[in-house]
Amino acid sequence: MVHTEINAPEVLQEMQAAFFRYEKALVENDVHVLDELFWNSVHTLRYGVAENLYGYAAIAEFRASRPAPALNRELVNTTITTYGQSFATANTEFRREQVHGRQSQTWIRTPEGWRIVAAHVSLMPTAT
Repeated sequence: MVHTEINAPEVLQEMQAAFFRYEKALVENDVHVLDELFWNSVHTLRYGVAENLYGYAAIAEFRASRPAPALNRELVNTTITTYGQSFATANTEFRREQVHGRQSQTWIRTPEGWRIVAAHVSLMPTAT
């Protein structure tokens, strides 16, 4: 069995920087950076709260047409894990006003830098 180093410090630091760059772009609705951080491939996908997007073009089209209401949110239980030098997962819960959701991302290192290859966003029931 091949040994894959989990959370090598320098790789984890790079991945954390990429993840928090994405988060900043998300809350600021910086579409240019959001598009940059998704892998430009037909193989990239994003399952959203109400949409399934297949391929980079569909994701970019969604970003360009999405309204940008107050996007500030609090992240909780964020877990970023790197596997070797070129693969990582990022999972977090988020809270915004009456919304509690979760987000998962799969990242790979490309020649251009870390890129999201798969993402999933879902909402959780709110307590009554």
